[in-house]
Amino acid sequence: MPDPAVPPTPPVPLDALLARADLGLRRIAGPADPAVVVHWAHTSEMADPYPYLLGGELLLSAGVHVPDGAGAGYFDAYVSRIVAAGGAALGFGVAPVHDTVPGALVEACEMHGLPLVEVPPRTTFSAVARALWQLMAQARTAELRRVTEAQQSLAAAAARPDPVPSVLQQLARRLGGRAVLYGPEGTRLVGAGPEPGEEVRTALAKLAEVVRPPSPGHLRTPSPGHPRTPSPEDPRPPSAGHTRASSPGHTHASSPGHRVGSGPAAPADSPGDLHADLAARPSSASDTVAGVRLVAHALGNGEGFVLGTAAPQRDAGDHTIASVAAVLLSLLTGERHSGSGAGRSSALVRLLLGAAPAQVAPLLGGDRWRVVHGRPEGRAAPDPVTASALGAALGSSLVDVAGEVVRVLVPDGRAVERVPGWTLGVSAAAAPRDWPAADTQAARALARARATRAPLLRHGDRPTALTDLVPPAEADAHARALLAPMEQSPALIDTLRTWLSLHGSWDRTAVALDVHRNTVRQRIARCAALLDADLDDPDVRMELWFALRRT
Repeated sequence: MPDPAVPPTPPVPLDALLARADLGLRRIAGPADPAVVVHWAHTSEMADPYPYLLGGELLLSAGVHVPDGAGAGYFDAYVSRIVAAGGAALGFGVAPVHDTVPGALVEACEMHGLPLVEVPPRTTFSAVARALWQLMAQARTAELRRVTEAQQSLAAAAARPDPVPSVLQQLARRLGGRAVLYGPEGTRLVGAGPEPGEEVRTALAKLAEVVRPPSPGHLRTPSPGHPRTPSPEDPRPPSAGHTRASSPGHTHASSPGHRVGSGPAAPADSPGDLHADLAARPSSASDTVAGVRLVAHALGNGEGFVLGTAAPQRDAGDHTIASVAAVLLSLLTGERHSGSGAGRSSALVRLLLGAAPAQVAPLLGGDRWRVVHGRPEGRAAPDPVTASALGAALGSSLVDVAGEVVRVLVPDGRAVERVPGWTLGVSAAAAPRDWPAADTQAARALARARATRAPLLRHGDRPTALTDLVPPAEADAHARALLAPMEQSPALIDTLRTWLSLHGSWDRTAVALDVHRNTVRQRIARCAALLDADLDDPDVRMELWFALRRT
């Protein structure tokens, strides 16, 4: 039976629908299995409903399609097509066409294992569909409440003095099973919840290898206990002792093209091989062994940590709850594994005791850094968790929330790319003594990115310009003299700079500064009056832009 195309609403057990006294439904054939669930209701009077079914339906029919004198052969073919399409159950309406459910249909459903439900004359098919959607809405509400409570408890656990064990304990309790954190070498670091049997423990460890991303620091040659994982391009069969993670259950990965195997990745021959192997690995995978649902999540810190869960049953919201725990553990394990927390602590202490930024920069892991200013899409100000997520996406834990903007220090050697849901401004690479200037560059780049609706803008390096031919001291003196009438009005200077950078656009300047366009007009008029200059003159604009670039 094919898997149904699952809708965004949770399925409803067929028994829950039968329990509705107002409907008066009655199961008259097929298995009385409490695990039978319905994803939706569909009415059809086609003799062959197969082309119109997606799977998981309660198919409702009044038997209009049944010809006079239809025998066992007709109903056998009809029911077999419903089963082949993945239908969950058949509801047969008594009256107005048939006074009773045909006996041959009852026998066919019993033979094919399809639940057959009798719909009484007083119950319309639309009433059945409405009751099903009501039950789905109730299940969805219960699922959202469960997920919300789990998120709150996991966040509280992450704030405890022992956050990793606390998060795992809370996750195991919420799933009603076992939660395990595996290290980069496949070792079981921390576990919580009831210990499963040896078969389940072994299968979960193998499933973790399916999603573990390889990295140069963690690659190792295969051993007899960890055979080589075959790839789709590799024609060689697996070695003796290789066991696919899909046995005895079926492994499902979250991305196509993943490679299923019990052992760790073979060593990469080149950086390109490593990137290809990393791209081929799924972020999560699932299996069922001995009636226990197994799921493995690769943590997003790129260090090879994997979260594994084993639960005796699968409830709605389990995947979301486990994903929240995986995000929290990614942040926690990333900091602990890299030792960056100790480096940041040491750097902070030295700064507080009077050390210069250039002296503490090596403790952070690099000499040249870029400053990234990010602002989330929408009007909500970022919270610490959202800011940490941006830092994780950029590969840095040096994050600061400054009002509506998140500032991140990123090592020069790490590429800064677009992050979905964020608008970013990136500075040029700078040494510690130039970080304040880089911070200003990132702020200006972010303002331009927001004004032009670009997801990312960089303050890039440029070739030698005319302004470079003027001695810096003389250029600074000229800039101060030119802008002296506005030196007591920082808002006017920022407005003029933004307005000139956006070629005099009132609307885009208003967007960049988060003010009304009339406010921009009033400020620019005030600048013109203070400077006693015609701001429509391109020579005046050039002079002012030169001066503003020196401030």
